[in-house]
Amino acid sequence: MTSTTRGQDWTVSEVEAMFAMPFMDLLFQAQTTHRANFPANQIQVSTLLSIKTGACPEDCQYCPQSARYDTDLQKQPLLEVQKVMQAAKDAQAKGSTRFCMGAAWKNPKQRDMPYLVEMIKEVKSLGMESCMTLGMLDNQQAQQLSQAGLDYYNHNLDTSPEYYDKIITTRSYQDRLDTLEKVRNAGMKVCSGGIVGLGESGVDRAGLLVQLANLSKQPESVPINKLVKVQGTPLDSVDDLDEFTFIKTIAIARIIMPKSHVRLSAGREGMSEQTQALCFMAGANSIFYGCKLLTTTNPNENSDMKLFEKLGINKEAVNFSPYKKEQNVDAAIVRHNEKDELFYDANSTL
Repeated sequence: MTSTTRGQDWTVSEVEAMFAMPFMDLLFQAQTTHRANFPANQIQVSTLLSIKTGACPEDCQYCPQSARYDTDLQKQPLLEVQKVMQAAKDAQAKGSTRFCMGAAWKNPKQRDMPYLVEMIKEVKSLGMESCMTLGMLDNQQAQQLSQAGLDYYNHNLDTSPEYYDKIITTRSYQDRLDTLEKVRNAGMKVCSGGIVGLGESGVDRAGLLVQLANLSKQPESVPINKLVKVQGTPLDSVDDLDEFTFIKTIAIARIIMPKSHVRLSAGREGMSEQTQALCFMAGANSIFYGCKLLTTTNPNENSDMKLFEKLGINKEAVNFSPYKKEQNVDAAIVRHNEKDELFYDANSTL
């Protein structure tokens, strides 16, 4: 089966047939596809920072940031631009080439936008790629982020359309698809994937991958997350997903989205080195780097570098020039320190 000529016409039955393939055959096909589209033994490295934590009005059953669940999460208002910049500098010094900023919102308010724009410009001034995940966007917000220079916007589909309402009821599947379309129309790259291990069926895992592969243009970045169970969320006692099933999910994502970066994302902290190595063999060529992913743990940088050394893996380089700042960010920092009303209390479920 060839994948390089496919797109927008994958079927769930085809993907289910891939899940049923012998494990070694599937990995061989995935690695062959990977090497036809990417350099071997090269991993793109990103760092993810929570720029606004907790008090989210959504009811995503996997998420400790929802205001609906008692998870003892420490809430945090929108970070000052200065703090975001220091985190980006630290991430770059440790080897990250893309800096991702996530806010626990259903959608940003217009009052947030000037500060988000400043964050993007400052990150770009370092010569790093930039990514944000802020929930749903309207067309104006998507244009503002794009004009600021945002490279990627993350908005995951999470699961299949059929299983979706068992996980989330506060926004629809179409809402997610609409946001991805607005991101595309604004000229940004799309980062979109999902979570496996939510209690979904094999058909649902296939359905998620088909939805991603059949977008009008496949995402440039596809994070595959393994559920990290957090006490206090509705999914804190769901059965663990078999690791071979997870690796197969990575492999199929690689085969049907051959030119996308497939990110081995949440859940990596609980994986052995051997499982991670098989995920890279299956075509994963991106990771989050650092000890925390928003609110969940992640392997530290030193353990990742030791694993890369064992496997002979190199970090992918960035190929663009730093963004030249048009204005200094000091004014925004001063406004924040003066408790400008734009910086509101994260305890408010806006």
